[in-house]
Amino acid sequence: MTVRTDTQSLRRARRAGLAAFVGTTIEWYDFYIYATAASLVFGTVFFPATGDRLTGVAAAFATYAVGFFARPLGGIVFGHVGDRVGRKTALVVTLTMMGVATFLVGCLPGYGQIGTWAPILLVVLRFIQGLAVGGEWGGAVLMAVEHAPPDKKTFYGAFAQAGNPAGALLATGLFSLLSTGGTEWLSTWGWRIPFFASALLIGVGLLVRLKVEESPVFEETVEETGVPILYAVRTNWKPILLGICVLPVAVGGYYLVTTFATAYATDPAVGVSESLVLNALTIAAFVELAVSFGAAWLGDRFGRVRVVVIGLVGVAVLAAPQFLVLSTKNAVLIIAAFVAMRLAMTATYSPIAAILSQMFRPRARYTSISLSYQLAGALFGGLSPLVSTLLFQATGSVWPAIGLLIGMCVLSIACVLAAPQHTDEVSGCASAA
Repeated sequence: MTVRTDTQSLRRARRAGLAAFVGTTIEWYDFYIYATAASLVFGTVFFPATGDRLTGVAAAFATYAVGFFARPLGGIVFGHVGDRVGRKTALVVTLTMMGVATFLVGCLPGYGQIGTWAPILLVVLRFIQGLAVGGEWGGAVLMAVEHAPPDKKTFYGAFAQAGNPAGALLATGLFSLLSTGGTEWLSTWGWRIPFFASALLIGVGLLVRLKVEESPVFEETVEETGVPILYAVRTNWKPILLGICVLPVAVGGYYLVTTFATAYATDPAVGVSESLVLNALTIAAFVELAVSFGAAWLGDRFGRVRVVVIGLVGVAVLAAPQFLVLSTKNAVLIIAAFVAMRLAMTATYSPIAAILSQMFRPRARYTSISLSYQLAGALFGGLSPLVSTLLFQATGSVWPAIGLLIGMCVLSIACVLAAPQHTDEVSGCASAA
């Protein structure tokens, strides 16, 4: 059994944290440029004209949801690789898959050029994106948390979580810049630029990720599991279900206050400009990134469950102001509301990596954590923008979406308070949850 010095362990932890941050930033950038494009242009680019904007948006969100439905399968496939071959191998493959699929979306002709093949090919590429993200998150989280010192697991887990706002910042920031060219240019060629840029980012991400050592927990303590998915379902089904119910706000509420909020705000009935919404989202993502590690530090200092619960209460309180302020069209108020909501969201999201990873013992952990996160993503993340859009279309009111978000908060609070927390032990390093 290998004994590592504290200095060696800390150096490995830092490299793993950096790789988790860079990799998840690129993965989420790819995912969010799709979400942003779906909110703004995909309804008219890839689907036939209907004369009803919300119908096109709903169709675009349906393809968006496909990525979420693919994520549990990605969690199973790459969970198997991560639990049997290694975390690092799985993460290199998922990053490559995401980059190729994203680049090809940028190359797709629209409905006017190839007819129904346009949405069909879009769905196929979105499915591949979903597979990649489904295998990415669990591995990135485990590489960061399993390398981390015992008293800093929440902090190091935040490296993977910080990739989310960093990816969103890159995505919305680039779209915000491109929107200055006008709606017509954005909807014809401008939207393709962020997808082409993904190729360069993937090269950087692979360079960083290939230099990281394998997880010490995988190397030293993970026992043979047979087929990981069978072990996970047979042994971990209770914490998997509980993990799904911990995550409605962290994975679903986030898309309500970003993706659906973009579509709602830019609807003619509300009339907020695309550039204002994109600027607000960009500023909010920057603020979230800036405070992510602070929220994680608070989790290590005062208890990660306590920090998450406080954040969930904040989201519930801010749910109505987040959407109602949009009708004022006041830039200062809108930006302030988006920033306040993302601060609360950060408290729910940044510590969740450590909470979820420590809900499972090392055997089949990659598969188990991926199933929890990705099934929650399919249920809450994939459907919440679509359901909210359909409810808004049917009722003409945003209150059903507000009620949905508050209900998610209640469920998350109940389940995070009931979540078990286990400990890991590897040579030279024991972790206390």
